[in-house]
Amino acid sequence: MLKLGLTGGIASGKSVVGEMFLKLGAHLLQADAVAHWLMQPGHAVYEEVVRRFGREILNPDGSINRPRLAEAAFGASPRVKELNQIVHPAVVAHQNEWMEDIGQRDPNAIAIVEAALILEAGAAVRFDRLIVVTCQPEQRILRYARRLGISEDAARAEVTRRMAAQIPDEEKIKAADFVIDNSGSLDATEQQVQRVFAELRLANQ
Repeated sequence: MLKLGLTGGIASGKSVVGEMFLKLGAHLLQADAVAHWLMQPGHAVYEEVVRRFGREILNPDGSINRPRLAEAAFGASPRVKELNQIVHPAVVAHQNEWMEDIGQRDPNAIAIVEAALILEAGAAVRFDRLIVVTCQPEQRILRYARRLGISEDAARAEVTRRMAAQIPDEEKIKAADFVIDNSGSLDATEQQVQRVFAELRLANQ
């Protein structure tokens, strides 16, 4: 089995690229979806996040209000490291279980974990190959604004704030085995994904 990390800065198009690999036959796990699941009431991660960040981050139904938590984590006094220390170990444990399960069911599998902070968390060593998705800075802002339905100015402020907590693209590219430039059309991105997947299948034979 081949274990791959798929990463990139905010709004670079990691999820779009991940879905393209999935269609080609790869197995895909999105770390963000795992984190969302772990932060549901009843999970130990949820309890610890609420204990540390306070009940003011909760919705009336007891679920975590993501924008409020993001404000607490990335705000004037950043606590993003503290949040990551709670969430990351549980997410990584889930990823490891998932990869082990895939490997047992399909020894020739290509298993991809899509996560924003693979390099920042020092987790690249857990993967056989690293794929980095990039795009132009202005595209990130437009995509983020569209995704959240907010103004370009609000998106620019949020993207800038989040990027400050991430390793610059130039550094990520240096660490990558494969780089997918998502600045052009979806067709152009898909062609790059197909080339990378063909190479991975050869390496995995």
